[in-house]
Amino acid sequence: MSKTHPTASIVVPAYNVEATIAETLQSLLAQTFADFEIVVVDDGSHDRTVEIVRSFEDARIRLITQRNRGLAGAHNTGIHESRGEFIGFCDADDLWLPEKLERHIDHFRTNPDVGISFSGSRMIDQNSRPIGIDQRPKLRNLKPADIFKRNPIGNGSAPVMRREALDGFAYRPVYETERDWWFDENFRQSDDIEGWLRFALTQDWKIEGIPGLLTLYRIHTGALSANVERQFETWTRMRDKIGRIAPALIKRHGGAATAYQLRYLCRRAVSMRNGNLAWSLCRQSLRASPRPLLEEPVKTTITIAAAVTLKVLGAGIYLFAERSMLGRRVA
Repeated sequence: MSKTHPTASIVVPAYNVEATIAETLQSLLAQTFADFEIVVVDDGSHDRTVEIVRSFEDARIRLITQRNRGLAGAHNTGIHESRGEFIGFCDADDLWLPEKLERHIDHFRTNPDVGISFSGSRMIDQNSRPIGIDQRPKLRNLKPADIFKRNPIGNGSAPVMRREALDGFAYRPVYETERDWWFDENFRQSDDIEGWLRFALTQDWKIEGIPGLLTLYRIHTGALSANVERQFETWTRMRDKIGRIAPALIKRHGGAATAYQLRYLCRRAVSMRNGNLAWSLCRQSLRASPRPLLEEPVKTTITIAAAVTLKVLGAGIYLFAERSMLGRRVA
């Protein structure tokens, strides 16, 4: 790779994020590893997002504008435009701790067989304050079943990828005229897990995590309730697509993966103080498969208890019990 290119690129998909984009960019510019570019992909915003990005006078920031193509489309454009040997993702409302990029690059350089590196995350609220829930996923010896059931990468701001590894699973639909796809733009949700699964099933590169909560992942109160049905429907379509690639995986782990996905949505509903929704999702998860209860009894029992308590007591009283019920290590 030419020495004129940065070592790393950080792709920031941005759509109507005037309230958070400045804080996100500030966190990225504060990275201890300084040889990087930030590729902001404005995905058809109609607020002040572009104006705010342009107000930053740092040559490392590049702004790409496009018609709205969804998160997968913004990621694909960002990868296409990136010039770094390593490519990270950070959503425009999330934050990176200063050492995150340096830690991932060290991980790649000492582990040449790793294609995707990720870390745990701390969830924050709209005011950037921790809400008491952390994502501490399994980091090593990951198999496609682990990714299918639990998606250890966790969220769109956790991974950093080796460009060489990404290029191995790029493809171009017959109707695409602009650039390759890495993530399926037919999915407006679950595009990330579809990509990670396809990567794991078709590549020899390892997916591996590093210790630490290096991403601050923002939870928007009320955002889930209106979209939960659509989110689960999209996940189901993703599952069916992967089933055409790896039918044995779906046959063996499909029920458990469905239960884990519903449990994840239940926990998100709990974090948004929606007791009725949380309990409904909890019951659906238990009906889908008992595997989460058998494989992760503590986390699953705490989730059930949280959903029941929130439904019975309501959000006001539940807030007093939340920290002891959920803890900081269960996500």
